[in-house]
Amino acid sequence: MTVKIVTDSLSDITEDLARELGLTVVPLYVRFGEDIYRDRVDITTEEFYRRLVTESTLPSTTQPTPNDFLEVYQKLAKETDEILVIVVSSKLSGTYQSATQAKQMVSGKCRIEIIDSLSVAMGQGLIAISSAEAVKKGASLEKAADLARQAVSRSHLIAYFDTLKYLAKGGRIGKASGLLGSMLSVKPILTIKEGEMSPLTRVRSMSAGLDYMYGVIAGYGKVEALAVEHSTTPDDADALVERLGALFPRERIRRSIISPVVGTYAGPKALALTFLEAAR
Repeated sequence: MTVKIVTDSLSDITEDLARELGLTVVPLYVRFGEDIYRDRVDITTEEFYRRLVTESTLPSTTQPTPNDFLEVYQKLAKETDEILVIVVSSKLSGTYQSATQAKQMVSGKCRIEIIDSLSVAMGQGLIAISSAEAVKKGASLEKAADLARQAVSRSHLIAYFDTLKYLAKGGRIGKASGLLGSMLSVKPILTIKEGEMSPLTRVRSMSAGLDYMYGVIAGYGKVEALAVEHSTTPDDADALVERLGALFPRERIRRSIISPVVGTYAGPKALALTFLEAAR
């Protein structure tokens, strides 16, 4: 039987891509007041960002429940006896714990491997995508899980923030808290280090941020996979993709919009570059 891959919505894998790769995406939840929505299911990214910038109360988020994962495991167990689960960093969300608790609730002989991506957004998504592509080529559960674990250390995320307000209020600022006292005109660029947000540098504009991101890829050796995401500025994402096309096949650069749950902390005008460095 073919291995089934499960990830969560913080991977920023779109519905179309999930269908193409045979991935199952478990949504997290975003809440505006009394209204609770499943990430990318009950609320679109466009509607979410409109409300984020117009409503006075900031949204909150919630991880999937163990039962959310259990339902997915039970459904997939009818089709396979091997499931690989790749979730958002356990230092950013309790999703890993929910996935693990659900595993303990599964009866029968279905084998479930759970990988902590130690990342988020397409930093997590590229790991899940590479594992799904390996499975499509016939990889076993052991092989796919091993590839995912190796990819964790090769996955890199660089994110430009217009403001750290949302990250700070949401309690996910991690080691980047030292930047909170920066001048308003300075825009932080963060990365994921050991599973949590960590500062890289500061720039004065989106244009300078694009220059920095381009320079990172230009200074790297071989890159296996590359993705560009935005929250509310598709033109800036297009500009980065256009520039990166001189270094990496443009048709292979994956595009996505930062999901509502991630957007709760990233805020508007955020831009993310993620890549998998080539295996050695």
